[in-house]
Amino acid sequence: MGPTVRRRRLGLELRRLRDGHSIKLEEVAERLGVAASTLSRIETGKAPTKSVYLNAMLEMYGVTDPAQRQVLIDMAREGHRKGWWSVYDDVLPTGFGIYVGLEAEAAGVRSFEAEVVHGLFQTPEYAYAVLREVNSRDTDEQIKRLVDLRMKRQEMVDRDPPFDVWLILDEAVIRRTIGGPTVMRDQLARLMDASKLPNVTLQVLPFDSGSHAGLKGPFSILEFPERADADVAYVESLAGIIYLEKDREVRTCAEAFDRLRATALSPGASADLISKAADDLVLPPAGDRTGDASSSQGLALPDSKARMIRSTPEGDGWKPTSQDCTGSRAVRAALAGAWR
Repeated sequence: MGPTVRRRRLGLELRRLRDGHSIKLEEVAERLGVAASTLSRIETGKAPTKSVYLNAMLEMYGVTDPAQRQVLIDMAREGHRKGWWSVYDDVLPTGFGIYVGLEAEAAGVRSFEAEVVHGLFQTPEYAYAVLREVNSRDTDEQIKRLVDLRMKRQEMVDRDPPFDVWLILDEAVIRRTIGGPTVMRDQLARLMDASKLPNVTLQVLPFDSGSHAGLKGPFSILEFPERADADVAYVESLAGIIYLEKDREVRTCAEAFDRLRATALSPGASADLISKAADDLVLPPAGDRTGDASSSQGLALPDSKARMIRSTPEGDGWKPTSQDCTGSRAVRAALAGAWR
């Protein structure tokens, strides 16, 4: 068990003990000499606790049994351990390290993506194009480190025991040409390969499905191998990262996901639509990588202008046309949810 789940379990037990003694969070925080928000982060597993705080809380809650105290002390010690992702702390957005830690210890994820491909299945070039846009002030080295982190996370998909993924993509995800036609073609090929994995279920929500349960935006639900560890829902937007852990909140997301998968195309029909989207791409002439965010020598710096693709329907198919767009808010809004 990793540090993130250890902290989460410890926090749940501390809250259970506090509630059992009918003590308000603010009262405990005052006696510890910390802010109520700090204690809240400890109880939700988002921050480790110092041994002096833990011992004081155990005294307040009347925990005298040596074995019980030792279990909680060990959990607190394990919670201070750093995960492999800690080497990327200098570039991780606030709060996202918690998601990476939970993901690393989860048994699976259910995710709906409205704008971009889920990070577990992005190619390096596609990931660079996305992160370059949403982190326009970061240096190229910082962007490359974020891409490296994303590629490291992808190792989970091939791990043993298998990490189960059920992914639903809005059709906009496979139609929006991010990084240029060549990069997008390779990204669609990556999705086709992923759809063939036994632990991956991939569906596309077509445009003609009309209104749907995901109109509020993208979300993910992480599931854990132990029943003691409740599911966590993750919601991301321009306003920041939100973790939903209350049963009612997670259940609402789970119900929305069930409605989405009932509306989306079957995995087979989804693969056909992804293949068609790849065929509809207008590729540059051989040797011409204009507009692409990659080069033949791997990840390279993109054009100074972000390229936004405006697609126009022609009959039953799509013909992408390009429009230069420099740092527009519309593009950043369109890419909300890009961290996963």
